[in-house]
Amino acid sequence: MALLQLGPSSVRVLAEDCGLNRGTTYDSLKWLQEQGLVTFYNRDAKQHFVAEPPEKILRLIENQTHDLAEAGKDITHALPELTALYHTGGEEPVARYVRKDGLKDILDDVLITCERDPGKAYRIYSAEGVREYLYTEFSAFSEERIRRGIRVKVIAFGAGGELRGLDERKWMKAESKTPTYIIIYPNKTAYISLNAKAEPVGVVIENAGVCETQKNIFDALWETL
Repeated sequence: MALLQLGPSSVRVLAEDCGLNRGTTYDSLKWLQEQGLVTFYNRDAKQHFVAEPPEKILRLIENQTHDLAEAGKDITHALPELTALYHTGGEEPVARYVRKDGLKDILDDVLITCERDPGKAYRIYSAEGVREYLYTEFSAFSEERIRRGIRVKVIAFGAGGELRGLDERKWMKAESKTPTYIIIYPNKTAYISLNAKAEPVGVVIENAGVCETQKNIFDALWETL
């Protein structure tokens, strides 16, 4: 904006007009030059910078949009290989910790992962006192799950919960005062509980072995209820 208003200007003049130090001003000019929005010439042994016509901003956006589209095509072609590496890279479990503002990411991951899996199903230990926090930022989760044709079995600890569609539910008496909500879905297990401040926090473990063990325990318990 300063260059457009002042015309050809030195770094000193621009820095004073913008209220910036010279180093910051020069770095900004260098970046604008790399984008093709600024040029310079030497006069009296000093560099003077000149703004290119504003129309060049549109051409810059068009070029970047084209480059992103081409990059998107390349990623699309490479995605199957990248996904295969992601799921098979290493045998050690990968743990991802999640705060309250990231709980919706877990639910999104459940939908995406289950939709890609042939079984299109997952399991839940639903804990009274935690479930109310989990779905706060994704109140339409059940509707979205049903729309994608994903089934779920739920073992609920304590009262509450209702059948919504494509789901089965069984109840157990709740005796624990520190309940944990557990979601078991393809190759992953998510644990959500309340911390000392009564705030929901979670951890997602990505490991096929851990998931399979949890599935076996869940299924055995399911049959006894």
